[in-house]
Amino acid sequence: MRTSEAYMERFLSLHPKLIDLSLGRTEALLAKLGNPEARLPPVFHVAGTNGKGSTIAFLRAMLEAAGKRVHVYTSPHLVRFHERIRLAGALVSEAELVGAFERVEATNAGAPITFFEITTAVAFDLFARVPADAVLLEVGLGGRFDSTNIIARPAVSVITPISMDHREFLGDTVEKIAFEKAGIIKRGSPLVIAQQDERAVQVCLDVAAKLRVEALVGGQDFQAFEENGRLVYQDQDALLDLPLPRLLGRHQHGNAATAIAALRRVFGESIPVPAIETGLQAVEWPARFQRLTGALTKLAPAGSEIWLDGAHNADGASVLAETLVSLEEKSPRPLILIMATMARKDPKELLQPFVGLVQEFYAARFDLDGARPAAELMAEARAQSLPAASAGTVEETLRFLAARDWPTPPRIVIGGSLYLAGEVLAADGSLPK
Repeated sequence: MRTSEAYMERFLSLHPKLIDLSLGRTEALLAKLGNPEARLPPVFHVAGTNGKGSTIAFLRAMLEAAGKRVHVYTSPHLVRFHERIRLAGALVSEAELVGAFERVEATNAGAPITFFEITTAVAFDLFARVPADAVLLEVGLGGRFDSTNIIARPAVSVITPISMDHREFLGDTVEKIAFEKAGIIKRGSPLVIAQQDERAVQVCLDVAAKLRVEALVGGQDFQAFEENGRLVYQDQDALLDLPLPRLLGRHQHGNAATAIAALRRVFGESIPVPAIETGLQAVEWPARFQRLTGALTKLAPAGSEIWLDGAHNADGASVLAETLVSLEEKSPRPLILIMATMARKDPKELLQPFVGLVQEFYAARFDLDGARPAAELMAEARAQSLPAASAGTVEETLRFLAARDWPTPPRIVIGGSLYLAGEVLAADGSLPK
């Protein structure tokens, strides 16, 4: 029997470019498949730079707490491709995935197509075959020309915070990037915009106005804030007293609010408040300020904390630093940052939020094509007055730290890349479920 890995290797050879933003190839393949994207339950289409995955995780947890069957498509995966496709509540099985790969590859018949395009078609094919109550669909890159943007009329379009990322594809200003993200806005589908940079909000509202789309804006039409250890959510119809989200950080309050606003706009009162409460407490999203408890803890200093976060752009680094400040105020410990990044990322933007915050910085060796050499990252950290060194891989760095005496066990944070996060999760044995 062929494996999913074997199919994916072939898919990578079907088109010379890793990223080629276009809808034509996806449209042609889906037409040959009988347009499965037109036979889906209500679709929540989510674009943005940061917070897409967390917002979808909140949506899934709340919908499932209400007894709904939910399909989910996200990217990239951390450890296994199967994480990208969730069928009615469970990660796609190897047999289901291989069957869909076989069907879609045969239908494509060797025509040029990118890896993301053909695997998006696979997700739609699977979703159309399994009954569900909702589809949570994450944009891969941008929005306007992303393969997921084939959905003609989603139940709601959601735009999470937009910032500078993927400039080589989307543009070099917030406004240009916001225009690409706003490409998912569709006539006849309501729009929910997370609270964020006013420049991005205005671009999205301009597009919505041209299409005569109803828009709900975070901070104006809905909001959430912490009060007395609770999360208070408010919109024009309700004031909800809720538990704080399981996902840590004040930025997650905004992601939760965006999810609740989208959920209420689509399903209204059919999603009861107890389901929202349960979802907030049950939500899981790997590598988003995740506390590691597996094999890597045995390599680290006794009693230390190890946290993993996939922050890989300026805004992601800023919210991670903000979360660390909040944690430090509640429970002070020596703070150590272990980081690896891809060469295409601006190291200055990633490092600046941690200046004056971390006691020690380690540039980890990361053996992946396109990764920035640890020596370069260490040099940039020192240029920004971070006390930087390099101690090898993440595992070697943890062993190096464990060999020292710590009067107070440190708080160790690993971040800078989702690719690195995947390797760390695999090494820890904390595989996404």
